[in-house]
Amino acid sequence: MSRALIIVDVQNDFCEGGSLAVAGGSAVAGAISEYLDAHSGEFDHVVATQDWHIDPGAHFSDTPDFVDSWPRHCVAATSGAELHHDLDTEYINAYFRKGAYAAAYSGFEGLLAPEDSVPTGDRQPGAIPMADADEDEADPVGLDDWLQEHDVDEVVIAGIATDYCVRATALDAVQAGYSVTVLRALTAGIAEDPEDVFAELELGGVDLA
Repeated sequence: MSRALIIVDVQNDFCEGGSLAVAGGSAVAGAISEYLDAHSGEFDHVVATQDWHIDPGAHFSDTPDFVDSWPRHCVAATSGAELHHDLDTEYINAYFRKGAYAAAYSGFEGLLAPEDSVPTGDRQPGAIPMADADEDEADPVGLDDWLQEHDVDEVVIAGIATDYCVRATALDAVQAGYSVTVLRALTAGIAEDPEDVFAELELGGVDLA
């Protein structure tokens, strides 16, 4: 069996300067890179998720309630959907995109991105060609499928936002049968006080580190 790090939605629109910025997002991007430099040998696989919206319906709103509806963000094939430039992609093995036509908070709703549309090695801001957002896949591979194919039984989660996509990904991972740990210091949330979210995660079977 093997161990995987899941990096959740460390994208330009969720970091400072983005259309749905989370305080501390840019710092988390850099901190995850530093963590990988020091700890990459502890993981058999590293994957990243991305919001990748085409037409997500009521998820986008001109008058968002910031609970179920939000300003436009992470539109497919735009710079806002790209991974933040402080996140070193050298260690990332696969990318999973979610939310094309509906709200999608959990990385387990994501589908494997085509290899020619994602970065390899060191990258610079804006340097990645984006695949056609409507590209069809004959047999789309979900995150759970991919993890099972790679004999993963333990996942460690970091990213943005603690109280939405990190939370949903962690709880879905528990439901899918994985041993799950969230790295508290490598997340950034919308809520000023994340302790209620961390308490919910612990009650849901997630370990905190």
